[in-house]
Amino acid sequence: MKKPNIVLICVDQMRGDCMSNAGHKVVETPYLDTMARSGVSFDHAYSSVPSCIAARCAMFTGLSQNTHRRKEYRDGVPFHYEHTLAGELSNAGYHTQCVGKMHVYPTRNLMGFHNVVLHDGFLRAGRDTSLPYKKNQNITDDYFHWFKQKKGVDADIIDTGLESNSWIGRTWMYEEEYHPTNWVVTESIEFLRRRDPEKPFFLMSSFVRPHSPLDPPQFYYDMYKEKEIDTPLRSDWQDEDNFSVDYNASYGTLTEVEQQRQRRAYYACITHIDHQIGRLMQAVMEHGEYKNTVFIFLSDHGDLLGDHNLFRKALPYEGSTRIPLIIFDPGDNLKLPKGQKCHELAEIRDVMPTILDICGIEIPDTVDGTSLLHAINGEEIRKELIGQHGYGGMSNHYIVSKTDKYLYYDKTGKEQYFDLEKDRDELHDAIGDEKYKDRIEYLRNMMKEYMATETKTV
Repeated sequence: MKKPNIVLICVDQMRGDCMSNAGHKVVETPYLDTMARSGVSFDHAYSSVPSCIAARCAMFTGLSQNTHRRKEYRDGVPFHYEHTLAGELSNAGYHTQCVGKMHVYPTRNLMGFHNVVLHDGFLRAGRDTSLPYKKNQNITDDYFHWFKQKKGVDADIIDTGLESNSWIGRTWMYEEEYHPTNWVVTESIEFLRRRDPEKPFFLMSSFVRPHSPLDPPQFYYDMYKEKEIDTPLRSDWQDEDNFSVDYNASYGTLTEVEQQRQRRAYYACITHIDHQIGRLMQAVMEHGEYKNTVFIFLSDHGDLLGDHNLFRKALPYEGSTRIPLIIFDPGDNLKLPKGQKCHELAEIRDVMPTILDICGIEIPDTVDGTSLLHAINGEEIRKELIGQHGYGGMSNHYIVSKTDKYLYYDKTGKEQYFDLEKDRDELHDAIGDEKYKDRIEYLRNMMKEYMATETKTV
């Protein structure tokens, strides 16, 4: 029997609740909804270290943060790991390619892929003009090279004036075909044309959006002009000081107009990606591989979007840590239950063992994650998940289960507790509620044990 192809679709900074199928009342995601309705979606999927580099390390290696030791955002640390997802697939006879964001180091590190067509988005660490020629992102990044070929040597994606961590939203200033989201799918389709037809393939299509800059094409921004946009969550524990925020702030209070513009642009970026995913799926059909391809969709982490007066990621709240995760098998080769919402605790480290399991490839002993096929079949794969993020004065650890979450801020000793069964939006901090006393003490002791044996960050 022919081994299945795998298309791994990874987006950057998309919240776990931002799909129509997940119950969102504003955002439109018809292709992702189709995948979820005909596949399996995970409504308790998390990113243990919710920022780009650490999350991608977990995805590529199947390791927990205590093993891969990336526990904060830090550029310039080499990725040297014995076993990688693409490496195991390549060794097993797959033709492997990544298109789009890798965010590894060195920048052109293949991580086991046969080839990478790279676009990491705007990385300040890679744009410094003092960098050696071969380390400068304008040279190493394939999209930037292509974009300047098409639009001129002086053209740049920062011509819009937006910044790569900003809450400011506006439309893309060039034609839609030159947007990085379209480019990822264009290059993915090119791989389908050029692949080895005698091998199964592993294609990772990796999008930078909806990570900032929030710059959807005009068509998608206009889709949300007439919609009533939801407002950020307001909790009983948030900082109520009405202070203004910098353009790339981690916390603060926006005006209502700024909030609306941010969310409108963010949702538009998601719908733009969704439609391009549809374009990719149609291309797989045209190449005659649709029924023998398993599609997996996820994000590396979420975005707080102003909830609780907080922005971006790295903090341990649901908007930042919870991610979308879907497995879709249109040929029904895996006999997955259609439309199932799996409630087991999933994490990005589970992607590697899941894909290897689907492909019938032995999972290396080094892997910390678990194949999600076990979860789909009704097995409990973990009771709790421990996450963390080094973040200066807001450095934190968290423990999440299917029913609750405990938070600990390393620098201040602040604790929080949320009953996720009753309060998924984390509107009430129940750390002082007597009825949760025993459970909080249990989680507190679990955290102490973890931190006592914790490895150092690389």
